[in-house]
Amino acid sequence: MDIDQLARNFELLGDWDQRYQYLADIGAKLGQIEPEHRTDATKVHGCMSNVYIVAEPAGPAGRIRFRAECDTAIIAGVIAILLKVYNGRTAQEAIDLDADELFAKLDLFDHLSPTRHVGVYAIVERMRAAARDLLPAREG
Repeated sequence: MDIDQLARNFELLGDWDQRYQYLADIGAKLGQIEPEHRTDATKVHGCMSNVYIVAEPAGPAGRIRFRAECDTAIIAGVIAILLKVYNGRTAQEAIDLDADELFAKLDLFDHLSPTRHVGVYAIVERMRAAARDLLPAREG
């Protein structure tokens, strides 16, 4: 999903009480990943919530799909937003995506605690690492 479109949709929610509720609602739909994917390698270290991120090839042209699990409603909602933006991109596009632009357009960090900031950046870094793992091997 386009970052600008997501920001416009987010603005329609009005005040931050509505936005927090929206994050909790979409976070509740995040679901779970399979137990065999809940490993130290897929766990997001640096986040106080228990978060697991898995990336896998999806469709043509090297597109990837992320799946995630989180035990905290608001952070699960943030992850759901990240999945909307990151899914369907190539691994390189996911690595290069400017998460700061997304967070600025959603005005997200003005409304999350500093501890959650650290956790959200750890989630983005885990997504980038998972995407790097799916980059085609370079010949040389």
